[in-house]
Amino acid sequence: MDAIELSPLWQLAALGALIASGPLLWLRLRSRAASPQARLRALTVLTLFLTFDLVLLGAFTRLSDSGLGCPDWPGCYASVSPFGAHGEISAAQAAAPTGPVTHVKAWIEMTHRYLASGVGVLILVLCVMSWRQGKAVVSPWWATVTFVWVCMQGAFGALTVTMKLFPAIVTLHLLGGMGLLMLLAVQAQGYAPKPLALPQPLRWGVWLVLILSLLQVSLGGWVSTNYAVLACTEFPTCHGGQWWPTMDFAQGFALWRGLGVGADGGWLPFAALTAIHMAHRLGAALLSVAMLLVCWRLWGQGGQARKWARRLLLVLAWQLVSGLSNVVLDWPIAAALAHTGGAAMLLTLLSVLLARLHLPQIRT
Repeated sequence: MDAIELSPLWQLAALGALIASGPLLWLRLRSRAASPQARLRALTVLTLFLTFDLVLLGAFTRLSDSGLGCPDWPGCYASVSPFGAHGEISAAQAAAPTGPVTHVKAWIEMTHRYLASGVGVLILVLCVMSWRQGKAVVSPWWATVTFVWVCMQGAFGALTVTMKLFPAIVTLHLLGGMGLLMLLAVQAQGYAPKPLALPQPLRWGVWLVLILSLLQVSLGGWVSTNYAVLACTEFPTCHGGQWWPTMDFAQGFALWRGLGVGADGGWLPFAALTAIHMAHRLGAALLSVAMLLVCWRLWGQGGQARKWARRLLLVLAWQLVSGLSNVVLDWPIAAALAHTGGAAMLLTLLSVLLARLHLPQIRT
């Protein structure tokens, strides 16, 4: 069986259009008396919400080992649904009951693809509506870039399957989902009535926190895709009370290698997994310090800035608790999903805050 089988592509696209028609109809009925700009903003916010759900569903697909639940793309054994692949899935499940292909895993994987196709259609509609409105509020180029971005996400989704959960590809696919959230968040804020004013040094501080957050999310994705979460099962120490255990950063951060494969072609050593895990912990400490400093400065500004400090502190606390829970509770799916959701919320909040600081640039 070929890993890429395009025969169900148009059926999947039609299904995506059907899925998108529900939110579009609801939005149409709810905003019949609204202005075109208000409808465009509502569509952007709705797409942002569904994209957040898509990121969480993608995380659940990865955490439940369902990424290869259908070993071809875009369908399942060249069918648009697991119903049409019942025989092939049953045979694979009988041969390996706990393997990558089971009926449950196939449905999880395909549900993720269905929602992704629906979000893709919504972004296409958003792009068309943005160009019809012109530059009335937000530049239509934002929606165009978002559409190109979601198409690239689809390509990375295909590579995730065809390259058998290659860690670098899976991590890039996760980052692509986060980037999609950020693009939509910026566009939604383009309709805000007025910008937020902060001193220039504090603006640079927010940018620094965003950069550090992106690096930390990248490290978190690398931890997850390499299954290095439980490389350290203690906190704050690792391996029998060690503060600095044996680590192999060269092997751990050899980016272009298969899952579980070391840079030399052999098995990835445990010291490499420890290095990946500890790098994420160190990144969390650095990001926490930077966020606390920025929140302290935001608090001192009063008004709206103080509200932003509260929001960021709440998300920081959520991330610290959910991240610690993954270690001490042996990586339960609920804690892992909470950690991924917190990362998505952090990047969304920072994107919204920076958009409020740069509204004139977004609107041109």
